[in-house]
Amino acid sequence: MSTPTKDEKNKMTFTQNNSSSPIIEIQQVHKWFGKLHVLNEINLTISPGERIIICGPSGSGKSTLIRCINQLEKHQSGKIIVDGLELNEDIKQMEKIKAEVGMVFQQFNLFPHLNVLENCILAPIWVKKIPRSQAEEYAMELLERVKIPEQAHKYPSQLSGGQQQRVAIARALCMNPKIMLFDEPTSALDPEMIKEVLDVMKELAETGMTMICVTHEMSFAKQIAHRIIFMDEGQIIEESSPDQFFSQPKTERGQKFLSQILQND
Repeated sequence: MSTPTKDEKNKMTFTQNNSSSPIIEIQQVHKWFGKLHVLNEINLTISPGERIIICGPSGSGKSTLIRCINQLEKHQSGKIIVDGLELNEDIKQMEKIKAEVGMVFQQFNLFPHLNVLENCILAPIWVKKIPRSQAEEYAMELLERVKIPEQAHKYPSQLSGGQQQRVAIARALCMNPKIMLFDEPTSALDPEMIKEVLDVMKELAETGMTMICVTHEMSFAKQIAHRIIFMDEGQIIEESSPDQFFSQPKTERGQKFLSQILQND
């Protein structure tokens, strides 16, 4: 019997996880900023281990959607259920959910007065009450994974943009989340730094972690996504496999978006 390839293993893992309960359920979710209807009747179910790419034009609600998943933004109607817990006003329940969800932003959001290692261990020590020595050991393992262990005692200002974003990924992973959210993590980087961050994200995808990523990096989306979610004007207007989305979008809006984004590439 032949040994499965890495891609085949990933597909096998996803198939097995897909039979279990959803890790995220979004039901009839609406969100307004004043009169602006930013999210309009969003329904989405995500299985453990699934890798979702959310794309669409600027202002389509992509970032707002993933920010609602960890309650950086509050939805005004509908339900969001994360790992069996509904997002509501229960503070203790919200703390449990936030501990399960890591997030990497467009900007790196590192504390400038703390070095790389201190940035990584702050939340595990204060939120999860992990002993400092244990937190440091795990943080160094993760800095090794993102290929910058030698930067552990430097400050953010001493690092390149790509290195800072890799620190931000390691910092999020230090909380050992079940879900990772990425909000256009390469948009603030110079072109030559984008690849190094995407390579780290590809390696993370191979671990089987649930990932939701807002991005315009379409070649990256083709390589790692199980599903593509295409949004426009606050709605999910297309949902399909990468093969189908990139070869034959279902909607005219999806076709136009792809033609523009691929032309820019």
